[in-house]
Amino acid sequence: MQTVLLSSLYLAPIQYYSKLFRAKEAVIETDDNYQKQSYRNRCIIASANGALPLSIPVEKPKGEKCKMKDLKISDHGNWQHFHWNAIISAYNSSPFFEFYKDEFSSFYEKKTTFLLDFNEQLRTLICNLLDIETPIRYTSSFIQETDTNTLDLREAIHPKRNWRKTDKEFITKPYYQVFAEKHSFIENLSIIDILFNMGNETRLFL
Repeated sequence: MQTVLLSSLYLAPIQYYSKLFRAKEAVIETDDNYQKQSYRNRCIIASANGALPLSIPVEKPKGEKCKMKDLKISDHGNWQHFHWNAIISAYNSSPFFEFYKDEFSSFYEKKTTFLLDFNEQLRTLICNLLDIETPIRYTSSFIQETDTNTLDLREAIHPKRNWRKTDKEFITKPYYQVFAEKHSFIENLSIIDILFNMGNETRLFL
């Protein structure tokens, strides 16, 4: 597969890691403008009540655009406590949560100033856990246009867009989910959903 151009996302969906896993190289855009209601500061997990979005509060200058690399995480509210408790509630009974939980818990105990740093530290951890060794580099300026060897998915992987239309190469494969009998299988959730449910078999579904 060719090079993929991606945004930096918070506990990105399975689609994102499928692209990382299969790419020759990945380029992470750091000079794009922050967008509300995107995966940049939001992930979606499977809770007892169905799909649950978790959003990181951010500090954005009023009336001004803010580049992703400059966007700060807000101290408003105890979001880390809320997110981690939600993850525990959703996955405490999943087969591999006990195995992986200590790898993730520290991210919800320490303060990180910039959203980009937080996202990329988590992405690095997840890539290490899944043995994804795709070379990754970061942009030094915003990429306006891409060549034919680069697949631009910066806007395609988005909670408000239908991934079946924006990325026809990505096909979901059903796997065990804790609450599937209650809500049926939920597609393309955060990577932690499949990681906590399938462990090192996750790679088979990417």
